[in-house]
Amino acid sequence: MDAYLLLDFGSTYTKLTAVDIENEEILASAKDITTIEDDIMTGFDKAYKKLEEQLEGKDVNFVKKLACSSAAGGLKMVALGLVPDLTAEAAKRAALGAGARVLKVYSYEITNYEAEEIKNSDVDIILLAGGTNGGNKQCVIHNAKMIVKHNIDVPVVVAGNKVANDEIREILEEAGVYFSVTENVMPTLNSLNVEPAREEIRKVFMDKITDAKGLNNAESFVNGILMPTPAAVLKAARVLSEGSDEEEGIGDLIVVDIGGATTDIHSIADGEPTKAGVNMRGLEEPFAKRTVEGDLGMRYSAVSLWEAGGSRKLRNYLGDKKREINIEECCKYRYENIKMVPKNDEEIKFDEAMAKVATELALERHAGHIENVYTPMGVVFNQMGKDLMKVKYMIGTGGVLVHSKNPGDILNAGTFKKEDPTSLKPQEPEFLLDKSYILSAMGLLAHDHPDKAVRIMKKYLVNV
Repeated sequence: MDAYLLLDFGSTYTKLTAVDIENEEILASAKDITTIEDDIMTGFDKAYKKLEEQLEGKDVNFVKKLACSSAAGGLKMVALGLVPDLTAEAAKRAALGAGARVLKVYSYEITNYEAEEIKNSDVDIILLAGGTNGGNKQCVIHNAKMIVKHNIDVPVVVAGNKVANDEIREILEEAGVYFSVTENVMPTLNSLNVEPAREEIRKVFMDKITDAKGLNNAESFVNGILMPTPAAVLKAARVLSEGSDEEEGIGDLIVVDIGGATTDIHSIADGEPTKAGVNMRGLEEPFAKRTVEGDLGMRYSAVSLWEAGGSRKLRNYLGDKKREINIEECCKYRYENIKMVPKNDEEIKFDEAMAKVATELALERHAGHIENVYTPMGVVFNQMGKDLMKVKYMIGTGGVLVHSKNPGDILNAGTFKKEDPTSLKPQEPEFLLDKSYILSAMGLLAHDHPDKAVRIMKKYLVNV
């Protein structure tokens, strides 16, 4: 039978999924530790042997092998823009939507100190934006010159004021900097245009970054490393929501991805006000939005999760009214033992309490909120961010959710609560679970077969 082999070279695990294309079934899946320090194919080979054992006796012909990757820290970017809440924020959103981890966002003309900071950071791509089309061009040109002046040898994606592009091309070409130019992320005030920049970032990732990450050994085996893993998850979420040419989507949805280092939230919804009399304010929100909370994780970020949520919030989820559990000590132990697997009910309960805090805070930051403004004409209600109250589905993925006996309770922590009436978190969503870890794989499959990807997700996402 003809099949696709879909690979995710993750930061911790390399995950393989074999898909029967004709029957739209998952034939097998396997994983092993990612070995980026030595040879990434060592971990792959171990996972592949496990996959072969599951496929024994089946006549499988892999007609295509596609991969995504978040190995070696994933795709790391810095974004440069003009005004912090406008073009700089637009650049950040474009980078996040491309599957990047944004190390820092710089506004206005960068200083020598900031240029050196960028140079000494472990950045993979610089997203150079700034100015609406026909507006300020001095800032983005200055920042291009600073990249050259400080010999920052990093690929640059230019997505700013189009009037400045000719001069920026000359600056970067003369210095021998690898760059590409695409459409402005904010062509007019408060309007977003992030898709062209996202696609350009993906191309640069494929052309340049995979070799730098030591993934060139894998490229001889696969047909292509198409995108960073978070971008694959976002693509899967979008095609599942919107549907494809032949297959209807399921509507607005949110993906909650809880990992060891971060909690990622993906929302696929226009986010327009669902209540009458509410006015939109602030920067336009992308239909497909991703946020990354680097302080909310189960292991690498366990201590910062405790600091962000506080002991009382964790105790509330633990039901620890007598304060018998040392919250700080438990979080520090997980931070110091990142490969810890909970072995008893007490450890499982603590992990799930952490996951609830991560879900609650991550959705709080991702979703919009209502502001009450008092005017001579009375109270005016302004919406900042996306209204997600009517979102139909919340989909959970990540180890703590997949292995939980009560994943719905974890996801429920991210829903609307009367105690926080200004929040626009989902009100009554249906909970689904990515039990088979297929979202990133389906994002890859959707590149060639979107219809099949949608149908497989509908089949394998479990209702909880």
